[in-house]
Amino acid sequence: MCGIFAIFSKDGEPIGSQVLHGKKHSLREMAYRQSGKQRHRGPDSTGVHIIPEDGVAMVHERLRIVGVEHGDQPFVSNDGNVVLVANGEIYNYLELTAAIKKQRGAYEPKSDCHVILELYQDYGEELLKHIKGMFAFALYDRRTKQVLVARDPFGIIPMYIGEDEAGNVWVASEMKCLVDACINVETFPPGEARFGRVGEMQTIWRFEQSWIKEVPTKPCDLELLRSSLESAVRTHLHCDVNFGALLSGGVDSSLIAAIATKIMKEKDPDYRLKTFSVGLRDAPDFKAASHVAKYIQSDHKELVFEIPDALDGIRDIIYHLETYDVTTVRCSLPMLLLARYIKSTGIKMILSGEGADEIFGGYLYFHKAPNYEQFHQELVKRVHQLHHSDCLRANKVAMAKGVELRVPFLDTDFVNHVMQIRPEDKIPGQLNAFPGALEPLRRMEKYVLRAAFTKNYLPDDVLWRQKEQFSDGVGYNWIDSIRRVATSHVSDEDFAQSSKRFPFNTPTTKEAFYYRCIFEELFPRDSAARTVIRWVPRLDWGCPEDPSGRAQAVHKSLKTDLA
Repeated sequence: MCGIFAIFSKDGEPIGSQVLHGKKHSLREMAYRQSGKQRHRGPDSTGVHIIPEDGVAMVHERLRIVGVEHGDQPFVSNDGNVVLVANGEIYNYLELTAAIKKQRGAYEPKSDCHVILELYQDYGEELLKHIKGMFAFALYDRRTKQVLVARDPFGIIPMYIGEDEAGNVWVASEMKCLVDACINVETFPPGEARFGRVGEMQTIWRFEQSWIKEVPTKPCDLELLRSSLESAVRTHLHCDVNFGALLSGGVDSSLIAAIATKIMKEKDPDYRLKTFSVGLRDAPDFKAASHVAKYIQSDHKELVFEIPDALDGIRDIIYHLETYDVTTVRCSLPMLLLARYIKSTGIKMILSGEGADEIFGGYLYFHKAPNYEQFHQELVKRVHQLHHSDCLRANKVAMAKGVELRVPFLDTDFVNHVMQIRPEDKIPGQLNAFPGALEPLRRMEKYVLRAAFTKNYLPDDVLWRQKEQFSDGVGYNWIDSIRRVATSHVSDEDFAQSSKRFPFNTPTTKEAFYYRCIFEELFPRDSAARTVIRWVPRLDWGCPEDPSGRAQAVHKSLKTDLA
């Protein structure tokens, strides 16, 4: 995981001195300076490649995870004509390496992302059909002066694209690198690739699956579901550095930790996964996480934080997140403290459980879904918006402290498998028993996921534990405190003007207004504010607007018979 930055000239011609904040900068100086705003993403090295005659600058901020010794970027082809900066992990790179070797006779990748460069030389822009993983990359072909920019199907890896007054195109992992130099900035869409000369770039690839437009009819196969998730976790374990796992005590992170432990013990029966939890003293998550840690015999650490320590970071977290969404800000502050602690232990890669709620319907408001069709459509919407919420939070918070976070639930093959399961097997609140599964009197959220792992993966009280959103699970006083403190900064008079000051995404609470004001100070362009989509439950299903799980009527109301 890293940070990428690039400037591509509109005409493929040299770019003269750039003026920013009243000072002139050469192309190299400008690129290095602007990329420096995301240097936290790549604390291990910075690579700069300039093609002055074409007006191209490409910068890579590297966190060394795979190919530690030889994988520094930008990558340049042997003939010097193709240059690549890439951020992410290509999980099928070993298979791709074998195929390239078979075709060429010899090939040793410098890292997992190096195969992108080689595939481009073999397949051109068609390379997107071959790679699987989480990625965002920019590639330049000197022979044709064409640019290829692409992002993974679900936006696990962030990427923004902008245009300056001269029509030059800028690309970066984080928006803060672009906002003061570009007149327009937008989120580069997940599951998309654009190719061509600057000013003529066309969309040449989009991630498309039948479940996006159609309601699936495939029944759930619990054994296949279990083996599919185990395969996804296995592909996410390859790295050349120490790694661990987040362990909140919820079913999602607990399953990822349990499966990772099982796989690693195949090679070393004495292996102990390093796991981490964060919360206020006596937080709901701690008891469950500790129970799981003992069950899977992990080397577990708890980080207890005090409310004032987390509140100190409100402005910092909005800067790193590049959003003013209430639920994202709330749950990111404890995570920022944990990411800092994890990095201090020598861990550079961490596994996490993001994505399960979106593909299985795990949020408590899904109990309000009126029918199967609307339930599935809401899942599709949540998957499409992951890059605005959970993926954005997970990536940017971890990378703020130089830690790579991987999300096996969002493995492309696994998402396709789960999203093709018929909604009647996933919708919560109804009875529908599966062979060999424990049978709640009222079906819990993520029932099929839980039912697939009843054979000695987790303690029953964790496997069937009700969903707690992270910002709630760290301690109920956290939500109440951050809401109260944020609200205290906003007067009634200022809040009354919210619709005039913020006609787009108008804040509906003082807490939201406070975050929006900070965001505007940090990212003043209107186009920056338009990159944000707020996370709210379905109001037309009768759900309260507050995103906290505790605000949903079903919270703690499910009764299950685990006898």
